[in-house]
Amino acid sequence: MRVLKFGGTSVGSSENIKKVIAILKDYHTKGITFTSVFSAVGGVTNKLIEMAEMASRKDDGYMKLLKVVEEQHYGIIRDLIPMKDQSSVFAHIKQKINDLEDVLQGVYLVGELSQKSLDFVVSHGERLSVYIISAAAQESGLEAEFLDARTIIKTNSNFGFAKINFAITNQNIINHYAKAKKIQFVTGFIASDDNGITTTLGRGGSDYTAAVLAAALNADETEIWTDVDGVMTADPRKVKNAFSLQAITYSEAMEMSHFGAKVIYPPTLQPVFTKKIPIRIKNTFNPSFEGTLISDQSGPANQMRVKGISSINDVSLVTVQGSGMVGVSGVSARLFGCLAQAQINIILITQASSEHSITFAVSPGEGVKAKAAIDQEFELELETKKLDEIQVIKELSVVAIIGENMMNTPGISGKMFSALGRNGVNVAAIAQGSSELNVSAVIAKKDLSKAVNALHDSFFLSNARTINLFVVGPGLIGATLLRQIKEQAPHLNKHHSLNIKVIAVANSKKMLFDEEGIDLENWKTALEKTSEVSSFASFIEKMKSLNLPNSVFIDNTSNKEIAGHYHTILDASISIVTPNKVANSGDFARYKLLKETAAKRGVKFMYETNVGAGLPVIGTLQGLMQSGDEIVKIEGVLSGSLSFIFNTYDGSTSFKEVVLKAKELGFTEPDPRDDLNGMDVARKILILAREAGLPMEPSDVKVENVLPQNCIDAPTVESFFEELDKSDSVFAKLISDAKSKNEKLCFIATLENGKVTVGLRAVDAQHPFNSLSGSDNMISYTTKRYLSNPLVIKGPGAGAEVTAAGVFADIILISNFLS
Repeated sequence: MRVLKFGGTSVGSSENIKKVIAILKDYHTKGITFTSVFSAVGGVTNKLIEMAEMASRKDDGYMKLLKVVEEQHYGIIRDLIPMKDQSSVFAHIKQKINDLEDVLQGVYLVGELSQKSLDFVVSHGERLSVYIISAAAQESGLEAEFLDARTIIKTNSNFGFAKINFAITNQNIINHYAKAKKIQFVTGFIASDDNGITTTLGRGGSDYTAAVLAAALNADETEIWTDVDGVMTADPRKVKNAFSLQAITYSEAMEMSHFGAKVIYPPTLQPVFTKKIPIRIKNTFNPSFEGTLISDQSGPANQMRVKGISSINDVSLVTVQGSGMVGVSGVSARLFGCLAQAQINIILITQASSEHSITFAVSPGEGVKAKAAIDQEFELELETKKLDEIQVIKELSVVAIIGENMMNTPGISGKMFSALGRNGVNVAAIAQGSSELNVSAVIAKKDLSKAVNALHDSFFLSNARTINLFVVGPGLIGATLLRQIKEQAPHLNKHHSLNIKVIAVANSKKMLFDEEGIDLENWKTALEKTSEVSSFASFIEKMKSLNLPNSVFIDNTSNKEIAGHYHTILDASISIVTPNKVANSGDFARYKLLKETAAKRGVKFMYETNVGAGLPVIGTLQGLMQSGDEIVKIEGVLSGSLSFIFNTYDGSTSFKEVVLKAKELGFTEPDPRDDLNGMDVARKILILAREAGLPMEPSDVKVENVLPQNCIDAPTVESFFEELDKSDSVFAKLISDAKSKNEKLCFIATLENGKVTVGLRAVDAQHPFNSLSGSDNMISYTTKRYLSNPLVIKGPGAGAEVTAAGVFADIILISNFLS
């Protein structure tokens, strides 16, 4: 014997009702004995309440709404019942509509809506729908019979939320089903009192009806059919990768429903708790799926420790504190006594071990009410300052992890708060029951979606992780990065369980956002077609407002304005990866602020590509410093363009020809003076000096200019090359002198004895830089540990491929940190 209950969405249209009848016919064909409980057609109960309230306000618009409901049901009859059999069904429904109209007319005339009258009005939702469904089922070949639950379920006269008299009700159910020969189609939600007056069972009433029937009939299972594949690990509207649970216990179901799970409602479970009758949550629109079984069995020992992430969207936090509470007995009794008297429901309670404060969460509408009740109860203590003013904080939410297997499992709470902390979610209050069935945290309402997703990833996708990228600057480096991500994504997903989603891309003209992830095959076309005008300030605000977990901002530009926003981004708990040197080579105070903000917010500020493109220059230096080594000297050829120029120039051709070739190959800036003036190298060695612990300013770097003054002063790039040609003898002498000593010219940055210099140097055959070729960079670290034999890093120091690869590597490092 099974009791099946179908909710409002399951019977929300003619097509849906056909699906329900098909499910029931399949059960009947398989020889499964069942009785079915149905809700009102989706949305009808709300319309009935609305028209009753309109009538009480003497708003005759209720008549139009009544006509809408009438036509809605007539339409279903026309769709489901053959024309030759419609008349009797139409007549029955018309009679009920007329009864409803009479009551609404009475409400309109007296201008008053009692709960008793409202119960009668809303009862029509189930009475209309179930009669039509039972008639349609009969037409399909099922031996169905309409059963008005008011004839068997008896309650007190507490209209709106009536209490069932189980002694009478259970006997009524047993007697009725003993005589029933057909399949019973039962109205959910409604009942009647001892005088036969219509009552309702409150929120979740149709589920409750099903549970009451199941308990009385000793059913083997209760099935609640809805529009989702069972109880989910989290709200699928908040967490896209939430999935259905195979099995949970009654206790877990109670906790999850208390903390926002919409599939079940606590009173529903109570009648079946006692008899240990399993409940199965099924999907009307995916009937072959097994759904979720709720029973008293916790399942195998190796099951997930956490079963679900639930939340309450909106709460207020009330705090009572003061020295007058410490060691004083009866304070808690008075506090919760006055709240109970004011009929305030408490969602969560936490108390400091010092007994100095008690904090509890209530629904938003009850925060002010709770404060008033406490103010009255503790009037004397407040006047004498033994208690501080009662605090009420709004715009908060509760997020909870739930699972019976959490009990006695070390690290669960740590994992929860670590996941929240890594994503910048501040916790205002914490509560955990001694049963360890749930751990709850009160957080800012704006952070709820991010928190739920972060926790879901942490507990249910621990072998997988998602990182959300916001990319600014899809030029040469940025476009290369996006291509590399697209090509590498399948490998990362398959072998490293890493899902990289590019949420936004912006250039100087347009910006493109897609919370589900931009298609990297067509991002250029999509960016061109978008109408959203680019503004870096608005880009950052939109990124912050999305508030996605594991967010990373990627700046592929050299833009000073964007770098000016880094502090705001880090302060919003969003990590940054950038080859942009502006932020780290500007004022030292700004550099220090960014580092401190990243540490404070628990996020990463990654800029490996600031110095050596794809070379592990900064990471190596940081590792040396963190392990206690001391820097004695840093030398570096830090410019791929200058490395190419001086590795190529041997005096056989003019210096001008070599520079022109470097420009043609794309190694230099459009104006090669931006490379030859040494300022880019100066910024790089300044960053290394700061990483080595020196609080240096840009003015502390001494740059020796390689160009004669006439080349520097040339008004255009063309005239620069003309002046360079005229000054060829300067460079010819430099190379000649170097060759005479068997030395090589290198543009070198040096940090030694707290001083930083940048300039052209000649190095002998023993020097590591003498072996450089092409556009390679080389950095030499002389430290206390690497004193006689410096640590040398060599490789390509320029180019979109290696720079993008360096940015990509930083993204991977952040993903490992966030996991």
